Amino acid sequence: MKTRKPVIGVTFDSQPPGGYSQYPWYALRENYCSSLSENGVVPFPLCHDLTLVDAYLDMIDGLVITGGGFDVDPTLYKADDIHPTVKTNTTRTAFEWAMVEGALKRDIPLLGICGGHQLINVVLGGTLIQHIPDDVNSDIIHEQSNPRNESCHDIRVLPGTKLHALVGSESLAVNSVHHQAIKDLAPGCTLNAVAPDGVIEGFEVEGKKFCLGIQWHPEFFVNSGDVSIFKHFVEAARG
Repeated sequence: MKTRKPVIGVTFDSQPPGGYSQYPWYALRENYCSSLSENGVVPFPLCHDLTLVDAYLDMIDGLVITGGGFDVDPTLYKADDIHPTVKTNTTRTAFEWAMVEGALKRDIPLLGICGGHQLINVVLGGTLIQHIPDDVNSDIIHEQSNPRNESCHDIRVLPGTKLHALVGSESLAVNSVHHQAIKDLAPGCTLNAVAPDGVIEGFEVEGKKFCLGIQWHPEFFVNSGDVSIFKHFVEAARG
């Protein structure tokens, strides 16, 4: 029985010089942390240092792979072509890849949000749609113009999945800020949520204590299901 609060590793975004600082800098939206601290755990931001991966994995009780303004390098899922909209972040992706592999190996509870959801799928052997407007014939807006703390479209939560058990509903109104999505779901993963146009919105990994990838941003608590996702993730991290 743990006497300390669980520690949840949260990955930073990273940016080149300019804007906030004339030197390279990290960025992390406040609500990634507050959504965790409000559930009684300690958010612990993780610098992109591959030499620290094992030390981080020894320290943390759960891991959140956050979103960001970049894409997983298509060469990592053996894509033949790279879409002109693709922007990569080699250092961040290498670090998060190593953290995801380590968390899966150790069965540390894992939550992938937006780009984090996509990365977990690629780590496990899946592929991505590089630009939704070019691959999906849809009227659904996946990059909303309204504020992120408002919903953009509904998703269908599939009955019989862990996500359905967590949120207690077959439908959620979610926010949406992404131009890529999962194309081929990785082996060992179960689809648990889809948009009306068929775009994959969520998956879970079989045989793990808690491993959930979701395409939307639940840290904004747009609906009660978002609140429940963090609650159950934290419960898993408590052991």
